[in-house]
Amino acid sequence: MNAGLPETNIAIDRERYRRITWFFARVILHLVWYDIVVKRIIPGRVMSTRPVRWRNISRRFRLLAIDMGGVLIKLGQFLSSRVDVLPPEITEELQGLQDEVPPVPSPAILAVLQTELPDFAERFTEIDPEPLAAASLGQVHRAWLRPRHAETGKPIPVVVKVQRPGIVRVVQTDLAALRVVARWVQRYRPIGRRANVPALMEEFAHTLWEELDYESEADNAARFAEMFAGDEGVHIPYVYRRHCTGRVLVLEFVEGLKITDVDALKAAGINPKEVSARLLDTYFLQFFEEGFFHADPHPGNLFIVPTSSAPWQPGMNWRAFRLVFVDFGMVGHVEGSLMNNLRKWMVSVLQKDAQGLTDVYQEMGFFLPGADLERITEAQRVLLDHIWGRDLLELSRPDPREVAELSREFRDILFDFPFQVPQDFVYLGRALGMLSGLASLLDPDINPFYQIEKYGRKVLAREEVRKASWESLLSWVQPLLAFPGRVDRTLTAIEQGRLRIQTTPDKTTQRRMERLEKQMTRLQLTILGAAGLISATLVYLQRKNRPKE
Repeated sequence: MNAGLPETNIAIDRERYRRITWFFARVILHLVWYDIVVKRIIPGRVMSTRPVRWRNISRRFRLLAIDMGGVLIKLGQFLSSRVDVLPPEITEELQGLQDEVPPVPSPAILAVLQTELPDFAERFTEIDPEPLAAASLGQVHRAWLRPRHAETGKPIPVVVKVQRPGIVRVVQTDLAALRVVARWVQRYRPIGRRANVPALMEEFAHTLWEELDYESEADNAARFAEMFAGDEGVHIPYVYRRHCTGRVLVLEFVEGLKITDVDALKAAGINPKEVSARLLDTYFLQFFEEGFFHADPHPGNLFIVPTSSAPWQPGMNWRAFRLVFVDFGMVGHVEGSLMNNLRKWMVSVLQKDAQGLTDVYQEMGFFLPGADLERITEAQRVLLDHIWGRDLLELSRPDPREVAELSREFRDILFDFPFQVPQDFVYLGRALGMLSGLASLLDPDINPFYQIEKYGRKVLAREEVRKASWESLLSWVQPLLAFPGRVDRTLTAIEQGRLRIQTTPDKTTQRRMERLEKQMTRLQLTILGAAGLISATLVYLQRKNRPKE
């Protein structure tokens, strides 16, 4: 049977099933006790102790997940991205959860290889018994393929990814238990009103089974290789398909520097700021043009390789490099309807159209049923007035007094918090969060909109903007000219060739387009600031200004 599909004929581990359900049963009993019983007797105690209680529960789950491995680690990572459903005490505690599981002994790995590739001894000259990486679902070893022409060829260095023995039974057991838990949690109104928990569970299960199917992962790697075939700055390891099965994946071995090792990058002559810019540019291509993206950009899946083997010495120019992706089991999709709505969102922000923003958010499913859309539109109009024309530094560090003022003005909306993140945004949001962390680590001063600028121009060229003349477009952004800003950054980018626009030879048109180019950068900073200011307001409200029950 294909390893990527659930094998329902395998009996589940009853003891493991009971351990998982019992843990969550205690959590639910805890909720019932505090939110129903204690709340009626000592209502203030429920709110005052909630952050500590949630954090303690999350810590116990994290320890349980590390002890049991399997799906629980994946679940913890999944839940850490659901900031729209879960309180920060939970998501923050689970964010550090990694695949911290002991490696499978090499004889067990060789037994899986023997089952999947009975002639594996003829295929490989050597397999390193020490794993390169061990995770909850699989394990990676270095190996050497036997050359097809033994008399002239050399062994080919590869990495072999092998499923953990018995992992299908573990996954089936964990999913069976978690489906029961999902039905229990759905009955808890504070969570149930914001998300369809059983549906989330099925989405999680579907992604997990796909991740267990190594033939599907090989297909993903091949698609990424095709996507970046013409880009010398990105490398996707070659897949040796004739050695792959549903439980075994064989890829080209690529040795590189870990993307987060800034000191090692600098020592190798690679500019971390250039790495950050390329990383963002690569992901914007995946998000906005291909609609297919690598959904797990954690540091263990991204490496940097210098393109020259010549020694580098301090004082020399920064050397060229390639960005290398590995592990293609978790991928995401940006469907056509989402692409279309993102385009509408860009145009609405461009026109300071608060009603248009509300319409787009509603179409994308960001509002809970019964949300006061008129009040939300009013809040967005005020927010746009606050952020319009500000520079990046201001927007990334909002004045606490301004945040407090906004939170008081729209206290009703933020306390009710009638928002949810649609299912389509789960893995996109997770990837964006991880990507943001990596980019800022490599270059704390980065302006990601130097990369977004290319996509912004494409959006402006689409149907909505083609209905307006260039003169109308200029009038939309004209008010921004009055605001002081970081024009030197834009001029530097133009000099370095990062901002390009094709115009006719007419000098008047060229001057207009250059002005538009500068103001587009200002507009993009404004868009970035909107997200920052909203986030700051929500954090302020959640941690400093919670209402009494």
